[in-house]
Amino acid sequence: MDQMSKSPLGLSTSQAANALGVSLGTIRRWSDMGYLQSYRTPGGQRRFSQEQINRFVGSLEQHSVQEQFEASQAG
Repeated sequence: MDQMSKSPLGLSTSQAANALGVSLGTIRRWSDMGYLQSYRTPGGQRRFSQEQINRFVGSLEQHSVQEQFEASQAG
């Protein structure tokens, strides 16, 4: 993953999908829905920064912890 994060263009869609363990379609959908921010190269390809991937994973982890807390309070 270190090699991918050093690219000046950022992560490609397939690299981001691999980093997050999801399909290319999921990455595209998350990007289209605004869950995962990307930018487009002059050739029209999506690129994702490593920082954005890290923030996205952090937000998922935070959401998971909050759901666990709320479930423990309900029961």
